Amino acid sequence: MATDIVMPQMGESIVEGTITKWLKKPGDKIQRDEPLFEISTDKVDAEIPAPASGVLQEIKVTEGTTVQVNTVVGTISSDGEGAAVKTAPAAEKKAAPAPAAKAAAPAPVPPPAAPAAAKHEVEDHARSSPLVRKIAREHNVDLGQVKGSGLGGRITKEDILAFIEGQESSGAEAARVAASPATSQPGEGARPSIAPTAPRPPAPSIPGEVVPMTNMRRIIAQRMIESRRTSAHVHCMFEVDLTRIVNLRNKLKSGFEQRNGARLTFMPFFVRAAIIALQQFPIVNASMEGDSIHYHKHVNVGIAVALDWGLIVPVLKNADELNFLGLQRGITDLGERARGKKLKPEEVEGSTFTVTNPGQFGAVFGLPIINQPNSAIMGVGGITKMPLVVTDKDGADSIAIRSVVHLTLGYDHRLIDGAVADQFMALVKKTLEGWSEDVG
Repeated sequence: MATDIVMPQMGESIVEGTITKWLKKPGDKIQRDEPLFEISTDKVDAEIPAPASGVLQEIKVTEGTTVQVNTVVGTISSDGEGAAVKTAPAAEKKAAPAPAAKAAAPAPVPPPAAPAAAKHEVEDHARSSPLVRKIAREHNVDLGQVKGSGLGGRITKEDILAFIEGQESSGAEAARVAASPATSQPGEGARPSIAPTAPRPPAPSIPGEVVPMTNMRRIIAQRMIESRRTSAHVHCMFEVDLTRIVNLRNKLKSGFEQRNGARLTFMPFFVRAAIIALQQFPIVNASMEGDSIHYHKHVNVGIAVALDWGLIVPVLKNADELNFLGLQRGITDLGERARGKKLKPEEVEGSTFTVTNPGQFGAVFGLPIINQPNSAIMGVGGITKMPLVVTDKDGADSIAIRSVVHLTLGYDHRLIDGAVADQFMALVKKTLEGWSEDVG
């Protein structure tokens, strides 16, 4: 008896996934719940476990292919089953699309105009997902003009986005040619167009090589462009004397790990300081919903995690209800599972504020792009020693070597004024420089 391996439903809003890597090959013995293949979706990259024990009999969907959820991507046979079982399901699957193609053939007598339109809508509905149709409506795209690359000509999200980008690129190029240098305003035409038919990786493994973007890279590119188009980005930067926290961490980190089974890092200090400030300035934790402002009840902190294959932002829910130890454990857990492809879709949704850490790679500071639909994102630069003028309790100045970090706040000027952003960051700075909370 053979067991079908299907593309899993990784969340209500996820309708398709891309197989990025098979971890086993046909003929390999596998155990139930053993990692079998890796997928990439709109939300997460994940390892998918085997649904049963046995032998991987057949791989029906190759690496790099995007298919709808619940599509059979392979089969597992019980130990000892022969090749006859292997080929039968494949033949059935290949024959399956034929009736659908026959049903879609036009009738000999053309129907009236209204029924024809209705039929066109039904066909579009059958060959696209709710997400694809939503995107098409938002961009006034006729799905009849979009060529589908999915099974049976089904239109995938990548197909509709590539079609839209192609239209925008053509329009932008026409506008650029039509406009003369004398009439162009500063900044116009500065945004480079994206060619959907010839994607390029950010760093080819071999000089001169051209390879397709990964699913994650396409999603990151799309969301970054959308964020820049959506929010009125402004940044401010504050210099923070972190000497008190550096000394505290050096003193406590060994005992902290022994007691709690977790490393003491700097990130929970920054997250805790941000939470305190967000509670004082709730507009920074808010988001726009049409013409309204949604003030969120809780602080859900997105923690950007750099991966070898991209970037993901898992979310620490209700972070305002956690103590310092809870923050450290939650941040560590999300980071480890993000790197191990163990996150669930709901764990990368629902953030109200984001913290990113470019300083871990040596950056003095960064100017991060807002993680939609958040209104702000805090960037943590590298912690370095530098000479600072310090004032003692008597008002006397001196120069001392201090541990300093530069924090930036990227904020949406539609909701947050510069004065509020500066006051928010001033409170973050005050909390960090005068740290007094127990770290557990």
